[in-house]
Amino acid sequence: MKSPVVHRFEIGPMDNYVYLIADPETQQCVFLDPAWDVPLLKRCVEENGYTPIAIWLTHGHHDHVNGIPDVLESYDLPVWISYQEAPTLTPNVPDLRAITPSTTLSLGELTATCHITPGHTPGGVCFEMGDVLFSGDTLFIDGCGRCNFDNSNVNDMYDSLQLISNLPEHLEVYPGHSYGYQKTDTIKNQRQRNRFLLCKTRDEFVRKRMGIRIQ
Repeated sequence: MKSPVVHRFEIGPMDNYVYLIADPETQQCVFLDPAWDVPLLKRCVEENGYTPIAIWLTHGHHDHVNGIPDVLESYDLPVWISYQEAPTLTPNVPDLRAITPSTTLSLGELTATCHITPGHTPGGVCFEMGDVLFSGDTLFIDGCGRCNFDNSNVNDMYDSLQLISNLPEHLEVYPGHSYGYQKTDTIKNQRQRNRFLLCKTRDEFVRKRMGIRIQ
């Protein structure tokens, strides 16, 4: 299976990773979680001769979506987000489309499998393309997303991490923030070193993720 060309930008005050993902055959591209510095993303599009076709969102937190208005000023694009995302986190855009458990998205000759991964927010999504997994704020390198927001659910996060842990071990994880010891890692390595994937039970995960001390 072919993998995309990945342009990764570490930008913003929260150490976000913003991605421009392209099909090398057709030169089509998508914006993944556009935020903070849209002119930088647009320069990448122009310098490489790409044709944007969509915006894909891993979830609706401000630090992952604040660039959408600026992107849409330049390109008329559909915006894809999970059907489960909280209304307060769903952007108000003209062409909003829902990702469901059966959704696959096309990028030129490439196909993205959408994994619904709630927990950090109700509508988390991870995108699997070829040998790459864009994991948003569900799985970080050696970590996972916070579960103490109003719309978070720590039990959902446990289930989502179990889903990711059972994906092909060779997949290279591209997370939503630069919080780890390196920029990417394989699922195989994360199974062996990520303290949240190493939890043997749901209760252990909940205690560890929520900082609950054992008496």
